[in-house]
Amino acid sequence: MTSRLPISPQIFAIFSALVAEKIGIHYDAGDRELLGDKLSVRALDAGFDSLLDYYYFLRYDPAGAAEMDALIDALVVGETYFFRELAQLEVAVSELIAPRVAAGERPRIWSAACSSGEEPFTIAMLLAERGLRDKVDLVASDISQRALSRARAGVFGPRSLRSNAPPPPFAGRWLEVTPDRVVVRPELRGAIDWRRINLLAAPDVTSLGQFDVIVCRNVLIYFHDNTARWVVKNLSGALAAGGFLLVGVSESLLRLGTALRCEERGGVFFYRKTAQ
Repeated sequence: MTSRLPISPQIFAIFSALVAEKIGIHYDAGDRELLGDKLSVRALDAGFDSLLDYYYFLRYDPAGAAEMDALIDALVVGETYFFRELAQLEVAVSELIAPRVAAGERPRIWSAACSSGEEPFTIAMLLAERGLRDKVDLVASDISQRALSRARAGVFGPRSLRSNAPPPPFAGRWLEVTPDRVVVRPELRGAIDWRRINLLAAPDVTSLGQFDVIVCRNVLIYFHDNTARWVVKNLSGALAAGGFLLVGVSESLLRLGTALRCEERGGVFFYRKTAQ
């Protein structure tokens, strides 16, 4: 039985272009075998013994849309865990969100490309600890249906707590931890509005409305600069005037020429959309 379909340079070229078009992830020539392995699994599961036939099915067959979703699930990298880069989120809640609530506003936060959901759950915990959970709208999105299903269930493996530092003291109030799994308490699961959003699709992003804070961390590193510029443009459009974009601590928007202004709050850097 065939377990690996061959991927020629030509087949790699058309598939890498398709993946870049759909989800923005770029595979370079050195990634041909890596992409080929993932494509083979999906193509064989879908009943194809040729990657070219599989490509034509995805590209041109009306029934290919559902299989494209399954392929996206197989390709998207879901590296996340609870309390990742926690200091940045703590400052965002205390310095950016809490003052707006105190001023009588109802801020909106969007955790974009959240994968299986540990990041928005962390944000929800921080809000709850400050008594803000019911005073803030929290939206979380990803392109992967499988990742969103895991997020909605709120049940994770022990690696979801793989931070180098011990969990913060409040973790036990919101997470039920056993040697085999980590379960988010129901009241926290109900605090998040989960959406399937493609960051490359401007109509998808626009449909969410405007936000005071957008968290999109450790995502842009998977895109080439032109794609990253397009994503940042879409995210900027979803920011309310004076709103803030958070990227990963090792990421920078400076090379992308964004109109957002870099600011520092509490030792953490954010990108702000200036008031218009």
